Amino acid sequence: MKKTWLLGFGFFSISIGWSLYNGFVPFYLNNYIASTALIGFLMTIDNYIALFLQPYIGNRSDRTQTRFGRRMPYLLIGIPIAALFFALIPFHTSLVTLIIFMVCMNLSMAIFRSPTIALMPDITPESKRTNANGVINFMGGCGAILAFSVGSLLYNIEEYLPFLAVSVIFLLALWVIFKNIKESRDALSYAIISPPKINYKSELNTPTVYLLAAIFFWFMAIQGMEALFTLYGVNELGLSKSASAFSLAFFSLSFVLSAIPCGLLGAKYGKKKVILIGIIGLVFVFLLLNWTDSVFALRAILLVGGMFWACININAYPFIVSTGSEHSFGTRTGLYYLVSSLAAIISPPTLGLLIDYFGFEILFFAAAGSMLFALACMLKVDVATGTLSKNT
Repeated sequence: MKKTWLLGFGFFSISIGWSLYNGFVPFYLNNYIASTALIGFLMTIDNYIALFLQPYIGNRSDRTQTRFGRRMPYLLIGIPIAALFFALIPFHTSLVTLIIFMVCMNLSMAIFRSPTIALMPDITPESKRTNANGVINFMGGCGAILAFSVGSLLYNIEEYLPFLAVSVIFLLALWVIFKNIKESRDALSYAIISPPKINYKSELNTPTVYLLAAIFFWFMAIQGMEALFTLYGVNELGLSKSASAFSLAFFSLSFVLSAIPCGLLGAKYGKKKVILIGIIGLVFVFLLLNWTDSVFALRAILLVGGMFWACININAYPFIVSTGSEHSFGTRTGLYYLVSSLAAIISPPTLGLLIDYFGFEILFFAAAGSMLFALACMLKVDVATGTLSKNT
């Protein structure tokens, strides 16, 4: 568990980076672009990159052998480059330079994201993975809270300050992980020198396909909501930019407080049951948000929503990993992020287009509908759970 907490610093840096990116980069784009749909499209650049690069990197890291380990070389290359271009984003001088910095930052993030997450099952026995995922997501949630709360305060002082702060956090997280986690010592299956080349066809068994479909639909809801929420707060509720971004901190706060308990619940009662509770709960949360016009009620409902999102997110990744072998952790991590990236590619521009035609009130109706599709897919998992352990 000590190693898991230390590894959590990697997830902390990833989460604080994406949260700040999703919260404030739309405002930079809005300085040049009037269309919400086009802004939503440009906010998916990272997901286009991740769609093709992360599955490859995840699979490649399964078969990498260096004196630093399988996963660590990707962190050592990707994190410093990501820190550099993240710091440059607020210093753009035009739409072209902004997009260049965004693309370079996202390319470097894609290099180390899958290997960082794959380190968790590498060093954690299967029976402890939901608990461990709760811990690293707790750290990630702390990162999101800092991004939306402290980041908002820094943004009000100088727009570049939160970006510089996150770049420093990237480098500190790399130092903590590199100094404390040695794959040759800590990875459970590190003694296997040449794991077999992964067969994607065999990895995509029926339980995995249903799970990936469910993951796609709940990320359609969450990614679209997070990417466009700050614009929703400003345009629909009349909030300031910082107040709108700060409201998302309540969602993240609840997620943080619920992360470890949801991991424990998943280990005790089964991952699928806890995920289903989270999906049903978020359907009602999104519907309630659509009829909320006060800041107090908005933030109270977001608090509840973060709890249900933790039920889903904490148990989903261990669920996917449990349907494959120990030699395919990186590959399955890549598949997980491929599907979530595909959802993030489709969701913001699609919701942005709907908003352009119907107004911001359509945002949460669409999110609730996507969650209902996720519910239908998760209920189908029962049909093909024969190869899953009883604890899934």
